[in-house]
Amino acid sequence: MRFLVRKRRTAPAVIIVALIDVLIVLLIFLLVTTTFKSVPSLKLALPASRQALKPGVSDNPPQVVTIASNGIIYLATSQCTLEQLQRQLTSIVAQNPKAKLAVRADQNAPWGRMVEVMDAAKVAKVADISAFTKEVGKP
Repeated sequence: MRFLVRKRRTAPAVIIVALIDVLIVLLIFLLVTTTFKSVPSLKLALPASRQALKPGVSDNPPQVVTIASNGIIYLATSQCTLEQLQRQLTSIVAQNPKAKLAVRADQNAPWGRMVEVMDAAKVAKVADISAFTKEVGKP
């Protein structure tokens, strides 16, 4: 009679090295995706003011017009001309008569461009016009 020789089976094992590799990849993915900063596309040097308002939450946020140091005008993030700005502001005021406008101009931007933007806002009948400034002593 022939007896079968039983081979000893090895106990099942989890390959820890592969799990560690997967965890490191997940950790790197999470670190990379959570460290994005909001970097403005235009670097502006705002003029200083002692009456600079702190940024806060408002129920009626202003429309932001940016004037770059070379005089180019942006409404929100899109570049526009004075005529386009006036048309867009008129349509905004038609939808919301209490619309506010905040002008964010570089300190080296031409003053005439600032006046033109304010005139376009007044023609569009914008109720409240303000300017972004920085606190004295802050970079």
